[in-house]
Amino acid sequence: MADKKIISCAITGATHTPTMSPYLPVTPDAIIEQAIAAAEAGAAILHLHARDPETQRPTADLGIWFHILRSIRARTNAVLNMTTGGSTYMTIEERLRAPLAASPELCSCNMGSMNFGTYMMKDKYKGKWLNDWEEDYLEASRGAIFRNTFADIEHIMTELGAGGTRFEFECYDVGHLYNLAHMVDRGFVKLPMFIQIIIGTLGGIGPGPENLNFMKETADRLFGKEFKWSVLAGGRHQMNMGTMAATMGGNVRVGLEDSLYAGRGRMATSNAEQVTMIRGVLEGLTMEIASPDEARAMLGLKGADKVKF
Repeated sequence: MADKKIISCAITGATHTPTMSPYLPVTPDAIIEQAIAAAEAGAAILHLHARDPETQRPTADLGIWFHILRSIRARTNAVLNMTTGGSTYMTIEERLRAPLAASPELCSCNMGSMNFGTYMMKDKYKGKWLNDWEEDYLEASRGAIFRNTFADIEHIMTELGAGGTRFEFECYDVGHLYNLAHMVDRGFVKLPMFIQIIIGTLGGIGPGPENLNFMKETADRLFGKEFKWSVLAGGRHQMNMGTMAATMGGNVRVGLEDSLYAGRGRMATSNAEQVTMIRGVLEGLTMEIASPDEARAMLGLKGADKVKF
């Protein structure tokens, strides 16, 4: 089982806006349906953000979150991984409102504050916006900082960890790995852990085999064998970097949060399409795909019967 590959699927995120793709799920019901289809296609973990059904913006609304969580859980056994990142423009109180109430099996945790640039995306859609908030939302990232201070990280780990929630530690640069090592040394992190190496985000480490190797080698030096890992690569790098990670012993993440495409110049019509694509690649390389319960065992999760939704 240890050699099986965990496929995570990030359903909607907070980066892409409705204008960018007609296939991006931007309402709660669309998020629910696409999440279930992604699980049926082979995703063991569903990484979730919530969006408001009227504005289609990222939201921290508790009622919307619980509608999404309960609806998905009723129809699939997949691990539900809630964001604690929310969006760059939410306070930490807003970002943690739903995870603290829901006490999920797994939450993401960004391992540092950082510039998180999405403003460059707006030039492609100038004058063609479906919603009047989208252009300003992207432009605001030019002067914004995604905040996760050491105090914030301690708070996330302490409060959510008290309920048995475990973490997908999102590391956007090599310094984030050292931040994580600091938290391990101080006893905030239970080993073994799950690291998501993220490459290709403006503000973090760039894409490419050399950078992926450097991040993995740094994690090896810091943590030895005490971690499972996966790769999230943005845009056109999604599939090739995920495949490289799998051949190096890691796991993979796909989803419309990270890339809107399913090939050169061809938009993905769903999250399930991307899951099907990467599953085909992995199985073509004679790799086996982990089921949700196998992923739970591999990551030491508390089980779906111990959540609060």
